[in-house]
Amino acid sequence: MDIGVVLQCNPPASRVVDLARRAETHGFSHVWTFDSHLLWQEPYVIYSQILAETRRVTVGPMVTNPATRDWTVTASIFATLNEMFGNRTICGIGRGDSAVRTLGGKPTSLGTLRESIHVIRELANGRSVALGDTTVQFPWAGASTLEVWVAAYGPKALDLTGEVADGYILQLADPDIASWTIGRVRAAAEAVGRDPSSIKFCVAAPAYVTDGSAAALAHARDQCRWFGGMVGNHVADLVARYGHHSGGIPPALTDYIDSRSGYDYNEHGKSGNSHAEFVPDEVIDRFCLLGSPAEHLSKLKDLEKLGVDQFAVYLQHDAKSATLESYGEHIIPFIGEQVTATS
Repeated sequence: MDIGVVLQCNPPASRVVDLARRAETHGFSHVWTFDSHLLWQEPYVIYSQILAETRRVTVGPMVTNPATRDWTVTASIFATLNEMFGNRTICGIGRGDSAVRTLGGKPTSLGTLRESIHVIRELANGRSVALGDTTVQFPWAGASTLEVWVAAYGPKALDLTGEVADGYILQLADPDIASWTIGRVRAAAEAVGRDPSSIKFCVAAPAYVTDGSAAALAHARDQCRWFGGMVGNHVADLVARYGHHSGGIPPALTDYIDSRSGYDYNEHGKSGNSHAEFVPDEVIDRFCLLGSPAEHLSKLKDLEKLGVDQFAVYLQHDAKSATLESYGEHIIPFIGEQVTATS
């Protein structure tokens, strides 16, 4: 299993670059960022600096959307970064949340998402694509390669992911919910003749390493409670569309938002925000990775058994450096098969 990290592009950008550089030093495989240009700084500018100051990590948005950028421009950015830094980019994409809602817009349709995935992937992989009556291609991007991973929660979006995506992003770490979403994606892939094993799976959630004490756990929960509010904002859309328990959606994903009162994007992704008070501790424990290194490893191994290829750490709390160091020292080296020099 790969371990990635998810950063916000808060100024100064130099600190974002520094966190990315340190993540690589500690063995993280991917550096993802939010993509919401009104709330944070422009990620693609920062990607160029991250790539210039690292050697191995793969970089991309978690997630971009089809609404705020022309698809051909998005593809050109990825292909250009790939030419400059050797195919070290990845595109996470969804229907759009904070980037469009803060501007008074709405998430795009699944049909638009599907079309954008095709255009971005074809162009960023050096292939031609039809745009209306015109066929276009980057004449300079023949060596570029790009995977497009889709973030989704709802049944129809999960089906789309299985039908067209290179990877799937689930923004929570509950093994039961992960099992349902992964199963739905795999079934959709098989239904259209794709090999389900060709799709990669990423679970993304806050991780907070503690000393195992009750006091440290309580602090970690408060630092990560924002995440339950963010997920709840997406879940509210699902409930409005499908109801609480239709479409096979697990009650564990929908029931906890009953006492939700609203969402303020000015506090989006921030620990200590005022609109996550409804999130109970039990949901934090299910959705996040909290506790001692051994507890993190145990949950990561459960996710790996479900077919998760990457866990991406949301690093939006007061222990950014400590989390990178703890994962580098006590968790990443112990994931996967342990090899000894002699036996």
